[in-house]
Amino acid sequence: MRAVDIIIKKRDGFELTKEEIQFFIEGFTNGTIDNYQASALTMAIYFQGMTDQEATYLTESILHSGDILDLSAIKGIKVDKHSTGGVGDKTSLVVGPLVGSLGIKFAKMSGRGLGHTGGTLDKLEAIPGYDINMSEDNFIKQVNEIGIALVGQTGELAPADKKLYALRDVTGTVESIPLIASSIMSKKLASGADAICLDVKVGSGAFMKNEASATKLATLMVNIGKNCGKDMTAILTNMDEPLGLAVGNSLEVIEAIETLNGRGPKDFTELCLEVAAHLVLAAKLAHTVEEAKVLLQKQIDNKEGLNTLAKLVKAQGGDSDYIYHPERFKKAAYTFEVKALEDGYVGHIDALAIGNAAMMLGAGRKKIGDAVDHSVGIVLAKKVNDKICKGDVLAVLHANQSDVEETSNLVRNAYQISKTLVDSKLILKIIK
Repeated sequence: MRAVDIIIKKRDGFELTKEEIQFFIEGFTNGTIDNYQASALTMAIYFQGMTDQEATYLTESILHSGDILDLSAIKGIKVDKHSTGGVGDKTSLVVGPLVGSLGIKFAKMSGRGLGHTGGTLDKLEAIPGYDINMSEDNFIKQVNEIGIALVGQTGELAPADKKLYALRDVTGTVESIPLIASSIMSKKLASGADAICLDVKVGSGAFMKNEASATKLATLMVNIGKNCGKDMTAILTNMDEPLGLAVGNSLEVIEAIETLNGRGPKDFTELCLEVAAHLVLAAKLAHTVEEAKVLLQKQIDNKEGLNTLAKLVKAQGGDSDYIYHPERFKKAAYTFEVKALEDGYVGHIDALAIGNAAMMLGAGRKKIGDAVDHSVGIVLAKKVNDKICKGDVLAVLHANQSDVEETSNLVRNAYQISKTLVDSKLILKIIK
């Protein structure tokens, strides 16, 4: 078997076999197939696409390029969730404790953010003492004991994906749906969960800008997961405005705590309950989404979700008192109000612009290795379809710098003012 023959076959639009894909990924991972040949294959995939079966073979080959977490020692059904990335997305900090409080095993490995705001790990590290590093044995032990662990990746999960992604990034092939799906699913499958709920973002602040492409990606990821024996659900959600009100690491943790206290923003609460409900269904603790949401709402009302978050923080070395007293989080030195210049309704908020503004304040990374400032960020005061008058506060900047004129203008310009209300909904589609 030769790499060039596989490249030519895909270039000409033919379906690759499991053996051909496996041969190529193994060779690329161990260095016997060069970058230039892998670049040629990814470009051929970009133009010719892949069948669901090919994409499954690709995912499995990437998955088996490294360690696979064996969670069989964890009792019961293991669940996980994944978001394709969005502005203000702190969903794991609410979903995990809620399902964990019901006895469902939430075993999640997360990554750091690169771009406008920190990832789940960066948010958790805003809690003093929280340790994201854990051995596989301790990870399993903790999930068995308290129902939840949220850690950084252990071992070498899907090393082929790291090599492929770096290549795609510099060869113009990032946007290929089969390559995106295999990248995401190889890491999710390597993490060992039985049931996975995918939150696929759609809109200006998302990688997928329209519902058609997001549906295609979500459907492929669900099919790959099912082909690999997993219980799969994908939820398409609107990212044409930031999720919730807070954007920035400690600010988002505080919003997650408020949500577990029953005081969260309406859209963020709605999404957390929707994602968590599908994990409850997968664990067979409810027969319908509505029944699952009733169970989850009880865990908010009786504070069991909040208590589970505190247990998680304590188990991983953090100061759990911050969960009950979020006013203890370190605050930024300055706050600045961004005010409206006209009357009307909020018609649209450019989520990506808000995310970039938060990064300018120090909440995100421009390149791998950059430090994040946990205390800075943006808290929105107005959302889509809110009525505004000239002079009303649109958002508040939390900054450790005194000159925020450029950032303020970016935030103000992110708000599109309309004379009428607009059609807007959060949950666009469920794919199973």
